[in-house]
Amino acid sequence: SFRTPAHLRLIFEEFFLLETGLALKRKRARETPGIAFRTDPRIRECLKKMLPFHPTAAQKRALAEIVEDMRAPSPMHRLLHGDVGSGKTIVALQAAVIAIENGYQVVMMAPTEILATQHFLYFRRLLERSGYTTVPLSGSSTPREKKAIKKLLREGAAQIALGTHALVEQDVEFKALGLVIIDEQHRFGVMQRLRLMKKGQAPDTLVMTATPIPRSLALTIYGDLDVSVIDELPAGRLPILTRQIPEEAASEAYAFVRSQVASGTQAFVVCPVIEDASALENGNADQSRKTRGGDLKSALKMYEFLSQEVFPEFRVGLLHGRLPAEQKEKTMEAFQSGEIQILVGTTVIEVGVDVPNAAVMVVQQAERFGLAQLHQLRGRIGRGRKQSHCLLLTSRQQTEAARQRLAVLERTHDGFAIAELDLRLRGPGEFMGTRQSGLPALRVANLLRDQEILEWARRLAMDFVEKGDRQELARLVSYIKENWNRRYGLVRVG
Repeated sequence: SFRTPAHLRLIFEEFFLLETGLALKRKRARETPGIAFRTDPRIRECLKKMLPFHPTAAQKRALAEIVEDMRAPSPMHRLLHGDVGSGKTIVALQAAVIAIENGYQVVMMAPTEILATQHFLYFRRLLERSGYTTVPLSGSSTPREKKAIKKLLREGAAQIALGTHALVEQDVEFKALGLVIIDEQHRFGVMQRLRLMKKGQAPDTLVMTATPIPRSLALTIYGDLDVSVIDELPAGRLPILTRQIPEEAASEAYAFVRSQVASGTQAFVVCPVIEDASALENGNADQSRKTRGGDLKSALKMYEFLSQEVFPEFRVGLLHGRLPAEQKEKTMEAFQSGEIQILVGTTVIEVGVDVPNAAVMVVQQAERFGLAQLHQLRGRIGRGRKQSHCLLLTSRQQTEAARQRLAVLERTHDGFAIAELDLRLRGPGEFMGTRQSGLPALRVANLLRDQEILEWARRLAMDFVEKGDRQELARLVSYIKENWNRRYGLVRVG
């Protein structure tokens, strides 16, 4: 290695200061008085009754860890981390039932209206016999709806609120908020998450992600959280068969979709953009094409082409982020009921669309997507007992490197292995989206190259915070506050 002893020292120091700050945040959180939820036999029986299926061993383990945290007298700060389709939502719902049965309210925030609606419908269906009042709140709710929902929450008449960032608005108040659940939490800014948590008196917090995160990133970004991993899929799931098809052979892919849909299954067609050359509006279309290496397939044109020319005999729907919320909800419900047989969309379907009968996905210009994102998209199928197929259509501009990258998806379904490779290919900042993720601005250390030093620094930092000299620790805290807060986001250290 090119790292000199002096270089190693600087790397270690940078990691040690970061991990010390994270360890102090954990320690402070555990010393804060919170809610000690009870879990008596009546509540355990209530949880068993609402389960729609037998949980996996991984789901049971994750729930046991969450229950242990909820029973403790300090606030829970836990990350529920699982691959696509692993069943995180039902675990979160069980945690919500524990909080409600103890007399508290629950809020669940999701990054998109589609995902928030999906959660609302799922929670409402499973809890309809419980007598709980479940309410949705999003930016597209009408003023009258918002006023009525906020009144229910303020008076404690609604037990669960599910929605988007509209939940963090200043006038959203809870009578007794006991549990905050944040889904796909890396898509929210740090301040949005904090504002939601401050709507209760030290509520328990459960954050979830379906984006598999390599250990080096998890230790750095989520170092102040306890982590539960669901690394097992529900029984009966078949591996998704994935293959690359050049775009000149697209007719072969469409013929396969036709045969599958005719047999009773449903299909997704995913495009990289909503409409063609949006840069035209700014007069930059030529430059846009030049930088992107060619025109991107748009969902609007693909919808017209497939519905009118390729699949006129099938019912084809369209779903993208710019549709009004009511139209999105109707489209989703129509797809879930089977009324829509083929759904054309953008990456808005990456999270939140759960249709067990959907067994085919065609991804247009697959080389334009990151590996982890393609894995997320692929997770929308394979949720039933039918064999599922993911067809990656690739354009003529695809390089050999891109072809080999996509070949990884053909070989494996392990989201963590795919994420590790994607991280190496794209780097930590692009992989996570630095602005939203809380990824620290490291100057000397490298998360990929220096993983063993990160682990070493973390062990020593945790030991120092627990057993080190108090005066030395106080001096170090003062140094971190003065020099590292802004870079590392350790605002609440000490």
